[in-house]
Amino acid sequence: MGGTEGSISEPGSPSSSRESETSRQNLSECKVWRNPLNLFRGAEYRRYTWVTGKEPLTYYDMNLSAQDHQTFFTCDTDFLRPSDTVMQKAWRERNPPARIKAAYQALELNNDCATAYVLLAEEEATTIVDAERLFKQALKAGETIYRRSQQCQHQSPQHEAQLRRDTNVLVYIKRRLAMCARKLGRIREAVKIMRDLMKEFPPLTMLNIHENLLESLLELQAYADVQAVLAKYDDISLPKSAAICYTAALLKTRTVSDKFSPETASRRGLSTAEINAVEAIHRAVEFNPHVPKYLLEMKSLILPPEHILKRGDSEAIAYAFFHLQHWKRIEGALNLLQCTWEGTFRMIPYPLEKGHLFYPYPSCTETADRELLPPFHHVSVYPKKELPFFIHFTAGLCSSTAMIALLTHQFPEIMGVFAKANTMEKVGWERRAGSTIHDLDDAKKLHLLRSSLSQSALYWEESIARDQHMKRAGWASYTSCSKGTQDAVLMKISRNMDSWETSPTSHL
Repeated sequence: MGGTEGSISEPGSPSSSRESETSRQNLSECKVWRNPLNLFRGAEYRRYTWVTGKEPLTYYDMNLSAQDHQTFFTCDTDFLRPSDTVMQKAWRERNPPARIKAAYQALELNNDCATAYVLLAEEEATTIVDAERLFKQALKAGETIYRRSQQCQHQSPQHEAQLRRDTNVLVYIKRRLAMCARKLGRIREAVKIMRDLMKEFPPLTMLNIHENLLESLLELQAYADVQAVLAKYDDISLPKSAAICYTAALLKTRTVSDKFSPETASRRGLSTAEINAVEAIHRAVEFNPHVPKYLLEMKSLILPPEHILKRGDSEAIAYAFFHLQHWKRIEGALNLLQCTWEGTFRMIPYPLEKGHLFYPYPSCTETADRELLPPFHHVSVYPKKELPFFIHFTAGLCSSTAMIALLTHQFPEIMGVFAKANTMEKVGWERRAGSTIHDLDDAKKLHLLRSSLSQSALYWEESIARDQHMKRAGWASYTSCSKGTQDAVLMKISRNMDSWETSPTSHL
């Protein structure tokens, strides 16, 4: 029910010492935890499948749950009780109908088999009311077995193991009953059961019952009690979670969110309370940067998995699925979150190398989340692996060049025609201008040249200020000639027009 470690590499695979060290680091970073608020398979997950036709749980997630059940609901003395032997096989079954059938067989052997009722409540019950009824039967049988184990615990090590197993079963049943009461609207009853569990079994903190308590207290809007729970569990020596960090940020946001305005804050600056709220949001976002997109409804939510990876997308989904309503209830809380959460990334430009308040962000969350979350969900990735524009541009240029080279090699004639067409298009206007002049008679050629000279004269007059002496001398040499001499010069130019390859205006 606590942490389950997932490894990718085989134990006996050959690797260097550096790779082994990296593997051990990834193993500790990618520790998968049981979701404290996981839903009921029959009453919630299966109903979702009936409606949508989609499977909300992955095989990897259900396999981890099967390992949890075998660890916490079985022990070495199961062979002493036939019903426990049957249940030991039931927890190993992959097929749900086979597990349910085995649970009924165990009840035929022993009507007080608590674990059989637990399996039926989890997987066969189609409503929360039916699940609660079966859990109450499991509680009655579990308390009887637990008292019996307490009396025999000192007789042998086997009896001590049996007591631990019966304790796990009893705590699990009470916790699920509290969750049933919470889902059915009896929130104060759920809070009482959780508080009693935390007092009666303080060593079982790894079950994270305080996260169930926090969610129920937030539903009651008992913010003073929420702060008391945080004061106990938001400690530097205890493992953090998104529920702890974001609930602490929510409480500090609550004191300033109703009056917060970005325009006002930019003019007068942030007050002390607002600075504390912003710092709490930055702390929460640094721990799990995936949560804000779900709280701000920038990404769609799905049913949370039965196991989560801390600081990963799976934990963000599990938190937002139950706590989004609490953020919406506080006026302005989501507005303050929207205005400030992205500032965290400016504080930590390289999250995989260095953290600010926590350890550097683990690099293996994407792989583990893809195993935990269903394939129809788009897994959130942090930090995003964005390439610079120069790399994109170079890749596109190289691809285009390679494509042109490939086409030229495969279709040389077509590409040759295409290249000639482009060349002809560049000089076509020049050749077209020359061909039209060739078709004109002498009078029209003379008129065209006179027009070109007139345009040149205008340009000459405009630039005379820059070089008056030279321009005046050049124009005077032409205008000093008689009318017959000017016509003779123009006709001589027109006779040489056939050898021109460019526009006559440019030569003039």
